[in-house]
Amino acid sequence: MNIEPTLPHTQANDAVSDAWDYKGRPARRSKSGGWISAAMITGVEGNERLTTLGIAVNLVTYLTGVMHLGNVASANIVTNFLGTSFMLCLFGGFVADTFLGRYMTIAIFATFQAMGAIILTISTKIPSLRPPPCTVANESCIPASGTQLGVLYLALYLMALGTGGVKSSVSGFGSDQFEETSKEERSQMTKFFSWFFFFINIGSLIAVTVLVYIQDNVGRQWGYGICACAIVAGIALFMAGTKRYRFKRLVGSPLTQIAAVVVCAWKKRGLQLPEDSSELYDVDDVATVGNKKKKQMLPRSKEFRALDKAAIKSTTDDTSKPNKWTISTITDVEEVKMVVKMVPIWATTIIFWTVYVQMNTLSVAQASTMDLHMGPNFEIPAASLTAFVAIAILVTVPLYDRAVSPIVNRFLPNGLTPLQRIGLGLVLSIIGMTVAALTEVKRLRTAMAHPEDKIVPLSVFYICPQFLIVGAGEAFTYIGQLDFFLKECPKGMKTMSTGLFLTTLSLGFFISSVLVTIVQSLTGHVHPWIADDLNKGRLYNFYWLLVCLSVVNFLVFLVCAKRYVYKEKWLSIQGFLNEDDDDGPICH
Repeated sequence: MNIEPTLPHTQANDAVSDAWDYKGRPARRSKSGGWISAAMITGVEGNERLTTLGIAVNLVTYLTGVMHLGNVASANIVTNFLGTSFMLCLFGGFVADTFLGRYMTIAIFATFQAMGAIILTISTKIPSLRPPPCTVANESCIPASGTQLGVLYLALYLMALGTGGVKSSVSGFGSDQFEETSKEERSQMTKFFSWFFFFINIGSLIAVTVLVYIQDNVGRQWGYGICACAIVAGIALFMAGTKRYRFKRLVGSPLTQIAAVVVCAWKKRGLQLPEDSSELYDVDDVATVGNKKKKQMLPRSKEFRALDKAAIKSTTDDTSKPNKWTISTITDVEEVKMVVKMVPIWATTIIFWTVYVQMNTLSVAQASTMDLHMGPNFEIPAASLTAFVAIAILVTVPLYDRAVSPIVNRFLPNGLTPLQRIGLGLVLSIIGMTVAALTEVKRLRTAMAHPEDKIVPLSVFYICPQFLIVGAGEAFTYIGQLDFFLKECPKGMKTMSTGLFLTTLSLGFFISSVLVTIVQSLTGHVHPWIADDLNKGRLYNFYWLLVCLSVVNFLVFLVCAKRYVYKEKWLSIQGFLNEDDDDGPICH
């Protein structure tokens, strides 16, 4: 929603800086924003999380048991679906920043997700949209046809498109409900991010327990139908808050700025850089239009000097009416450099999510072969084991905040830095995969000792530690990444930095698909690591492969983290740190 002010001013004591209501009038603090608006926005994200995870976490068993696909194909469908969902966050952020605004992006893309959930629900009800059940006389089972898979893919990727649009904008739109120039509301914004993360995991916990149980014991159509109703309810709740929301004007996509700087630098690659930075084009040279505030000037850094050529004033440049595709300010160049400096950290967090996705795919397949009974009369759905990931997060976050953090603060005054939290999460992922490999060895030995049993006589709780350890790792990695990308991003690039962070999840899922495919092609003909019957496979070798990759990745991360200089420290050294500047979103 592109909101422009229609009134010149409002009451001074009640005005919200740079925000308008749904009619385009200057927003009033007493009648807009705050916790009520933020809660309605959090509601749509909580329901989106419940819907996506409620379908994805148990999708492997649906694909193998109902659509009659193999373990490898099923795992890849799930990882590709989740990977595409997070990759589309960059697209959703671009659309929000450039065309629709965050409000309209959330409303429209959540509708796409609801459509996908409804189509998936219908496909589970109509017999012609799924293959016939296996029978004793037909042990091979008929796999899903092209048409049946086509309907399934349509439903999943409509949901993926919806997820990309909602996730890219919902946290930013929620933070827009708090005024950054107000000390009280800025403090509330920090608490909002904590509650936002907490309620996401509440939705996750409900999805992997209640919804999975309904899918396995009542029926897929009921489980998926509840998911569809949840996202529709989330949209209704979100739309009900329209009159209370605070809106910000479109500022354009940071991706355009990055592209413009690269294009300018390439066009002027043959020019000589002046040693004196004052000879380069910068914000002081930009004419102020009306009362629009200039960007905060940034110092010129020594890294990536080739990009500085984008700010060279050539004889053909008209600096009175500059074209961003022919000349950039040195501040614009430095903002792009900030993004480039984050790339090594971004790259070394991807492998964590490759490990994480195994908890939703192969570990669930493991669980389905084990004794799922808890007591004589209750059987745990295999996919509900992922509840231990959510439980680990919900325990780790408050435990660290209340018990561990005070101890850490005695040695580190500011607590663990974002990079230290990420590093701790990477270590936990290595431990988690090591435990998973050792547990799989024990499971296979038990299966070999009881070849006549279809279900391995080993309690499913033996594999719970890998879920708990990786879940604790997610708590540190996710919060550390979110904190890092928001703090280190240039001002005005909040949506893009969130999308950049979420692409690490996407690429982690895609890498998992590639690894599974490669392993299957290399080992499938002789001694398959990932067999349709896991009792005849060597899944532990795949887990050991992930351990080795994670160790190498962690060592590379340590090198990158040691070399990284935090933005606040760099600006402080240069004497450019200005705490009172509020141009654009503040990165907390």
